[in-house]
Amino acid sequence: MTTASPDNADAVSTSRALPLVCAAAQILTPFLPMIGLGRTIGEQSNAVRTLVTPAGWAFAIWGALYTGALAFALYQALPSQRGNPLLARLRGPAAGAFFGNALWAAYTQVAVLGVPSVAIILFTLLCLLKSYRFLSAWPGGFTTGERWCVVLPLTALASWLTVASIVNIAATLRAHGVYFGGETPIIAAAVVVLGGGIAAAALIAGRGCPPYALVFFWALSAIWAAGGQRSALVAIAVVVAALLVMLGTITGLRHGGLAHWLGQRPLPLADDMRARARA
Repeated sequence: MTTASPDNADAVSTSRALPLVCAAAQILTPFLPMIGLGRTIGEQSNAVRTLVTPAGWAFAIWGALYTGALAFALYQALPSQRGNPLLARLRGPAAGAFFGNALWAAYTQVAVLGVPSVAIILFTLLCLLKSYRFLSAWPGGFTTGERWCVVLPLTALASWLTVASIVNIAATLRAHGVYFGGETPIIAAAVVVLGGGIAAAALIAGRGCPPYALVFFWALSAIWAAGGQRSALVAIAVVVAALLVMLGTITGLRHGGLAHWLGQRPLPLADDMRARARA
């Protein structure tokens, strides 16, 4: 058995603390207007609504996403998870994503949407896609705790940020006076279909990840309830995007996704990897 050096022990402790700090920061940052700093995210969003902006009720999902992020942060900090090789690879990207959410919320509440907000949300998305890709390729299966406290929160957040990035770019263009006149519904519809295609590709590559698919369906239903009621083209685009996401989900699940995401017990490879990590 090998003994960790003090420096390595400090590094592990820091890596376990970062997700906790960043998860707390992303939950607390939206309350800045309550102490007189900026305007609420809802007010800022309503000022630059587009045909691809989801209905307001869709953003209630943040309550579940914040809860999931906190569950991940607490789970990975448990002493029993100190040597978990899965979490060792996910702590950095997850902390980066939580920090990105906090930074985006802080910026958008005190400034208008712009290039910085787009850069921040794309950074956040990249962190989450790194986590999503790693979870999709993980060869050893997941324990029940990992499935609920790691897979579910991180893949659901990755899906929502996929949508949020597209919406944020559209809102930023609107905030800077970019307007396409009578062609706006056509462009909005194209953006929705493009988003559906991106999600479908992610689902095929990610073995049909159920949380990713469900959250994307949630977002599409909210776009249909808002922009889809103002434009028939957007409504049709939502249906097309939903079909693409459904196709991507089914294709991914048929290529090993059912066993990968919904299996009840970790495969022997996972037990071997965990045993070696603790040795």
